[in-house]
Amino acid sequence: MSMNDHWMQRDLSVLWHPCTQMKDHEQLPLVPIKRGDGVWLEDFDGKRYIDAVSSWWVNVFGHANPRINQRIKDQVDQLEHVMLAGFSHAPVIELSERLVKLTPAGLDRVFYADNGSSCIEVALKMSFHYWLNVGQPAKKRFVTLSNSYHGETVAAMSVGDVALFTDTYKALLLDTLKVPSPDCYHRPEGMSWEAHSRAIFTHMEQCLAEHHHEVAAVIVEPLIQGAGGMRMYHPVYLKLLREACDRYGVHLIHDEIAVGFGRTGTMFACEQAGIRPDFLCLSKALTGGYLPLAACLTTDQVYQAFYDDYSTLRAFLHSHSYTGNPLACAAALATLDIFEQDDVIERNKALAARMASATAHLADHPHVAEVRQTGMALAIEMVQDKTSKTAYPWQERRGLKVYQHALERGALLRPLGSVVYFLPPYVISPEQIDFLAEVASEGIDIATRDSVSVAVGNTLYPGFRDPG
Repeated sequence: MSMNDHWMQRDLSVLWHPCTQMKDHEQLPLVPIKRGDGVWLEDFDGKRYIDAVSSWWVNVFGHANPRINQRIKDQVDQLEHVMLAGFSHAPVIELSERLVKLTPAGLDRVFYADNGSSCIEVALKMSFHYWLNVGQPAKKRFVTLSNSYHGETVAAMSVGDVALFTDTYKALLLDTLKVPSPDCYHRPEGMSWEAHSRAIFTHMEQCLAEHHHEVAAVIVEPLIQGAGGMRMYHPVYLKLLREACDRYGVHLIHDEIAVGFGRTGTMFACEQAGIRPDFLCLSKALTGGYLPLAACLTTDQVYQAFYDDYSTLRAFLHSHSYTGNPLACAAALATLDIFEQDDVIERNKALAARMASATAHLADHPHVAEVRQTGMALAIEMVQDKTSKTAYPWQERRGLKVYQHALERGALLRPLGSVVYFLPPYVISPEQIDFLAEVASEGIDIATRDSVSVAVGNTLYPGFRDPG
């Protein structure tokens, strides 16, 4: 028995893995990882894999990064954890100061959570509670975009719209308002991303005009809808949305959990629209992919609505045991140091250009409808018919074939349904990008070689999708 088999058998006897039909592992080998180094993951048999998806979009500066490692080692000898109610510590104070300075002006208060979904819950509760505190209790609904994803806790699912994750739990979900996404994949032929995003905004305008009296906030994934298939849109939509939220007296929540910290080409996606949301949710890359931590930044106006004598019961009584954990904050501080000292955003421009050139040939593939890119995120949409953009039936699991081929070749590519995407760590080399493009091309050829054997259903369910 190989070492991989040994660890796989031990795993499958006790673990229940996330976002997984566990029966798949009767045929699909689990990959136990022993160590990581830069863009590489190494299993127990010594095989290495390029981490092309940043381990669920979190790792930006490579595995076992020595600078982040050292900061955590220094911190663990000093303070591992203390509750953040009534107490504080240097790492969380310094991190908060730096986040306030780094994000758009006016986001002056930082509230911490443990993960992305929890951060969304904080923003939703805080927005609702704000309107309650200022005497507008009717404002308790939320507006979200179709095909959006904001996490898998109950309120976060409520403002999402990826059926695979929400349909089962409909009875538990909040009553939200959904408007069409500005997703530019569906734009008419010949129409620009900007023109399409402007045109689609009319639906949001109409929704707010009709419902603003009962709406607390609009929540969006800026520029890229991740788990919805890496669908992308133009920054003008965010600018129009900010203006509309101001006109109608509605909060704007930006979920930058997946797209923040340089992924879209700027430090934060909202910068490309020149706007500031009322709530900015950050996680994933915040700690460089090391430890769970999330931050919800908001304005002093929101903060002041909760600032009162205890007897008024206006305080925001929300907490997590590990809120503002010092080790996670230390990792985040080291991550911000790397951004600052290495001029990462500028350096990423060359890597993004290499991703574009390395995959440009796939635009001519007979079963690729689109190769799209925003910064350091690139997606390749496989379809059964290029002209009509007719999708493959989800039952065919075409993306799974790409995933399996990539593992054989030494790459971790985990498609979203039939969407193959690159979301690599920023320490990837141009040559490694070329290798990923080669592997993806081979995988797409293999995945699209066979004709469709399952009737096309009217469904958006993916075949092999991770939630991000």
